[in-house]
Amino acid sequence: EGYDIADYRGIDPRFGTMEDMERLLAETKRRGMYVVMDLVVNHCSDEHPWFQKALADPEGPYGKYFYFRKGKNGATPTNWRSYFGGSVWSPVSGREDLYYLHLFCKKQPDLDWENPAVRREVVEMVNWWLDKGVDGFRMDVISLISKDPAFPDGTPGINGYASFNEAANGPRVHEYLQEMRREVLDGHD
Repeated sequence: EGYDIADYRGIDPRFGTMEDMERLLAETKRRGMYVVMDLVVNHCSDEHPWFQKALADPEGPYGKYFYFRKGKNGATPTNWRSYFGGSVWSPVSGREDLYYLHLFCKKQPDLDWENPAVRREVVEMVNWWLDKGVDGFRMDVISLISKDPAFPDGTPGINGYASFNEAANGPRVHEYLQEMRREVLDGHD
């Protein structure tokens, strides 16, 4: 549990209903206040329908929403350490030598921003929230949305894993953020 979103257009029942959210947005506007939401689009939940469809068919369209890679020499695809410890790679159940990437915990599979369909889904979702009345977003770990496509191993530390920071702050992060600016923010105040 945490920053793993199972439904980008829903309200977690612990926080109320969509009607509650709409009332919050209307009342804050009436009072001259603003609502800023947390936006987590580096990864989603392993319970999200996209990931469930990807697990069912890693070579299918939703498999391209995530990073699925074969292991190397009987080991994980890279030697990167997860932010929460252990490998950033978890095996796909029932698939020999196939792993999915999660820079954080295994319940938070990373979205593959190289895929234009992922970026389109994110743009549509963010515009949907802005059109609903949300005033802005805090974009959690947004600098990690681009990964070095070579997935290079790093120099292992004392725990045997390497930091993912160099490879995960990838070459296209500014391009993706500029695209978000054009496709989302330029159309809203």
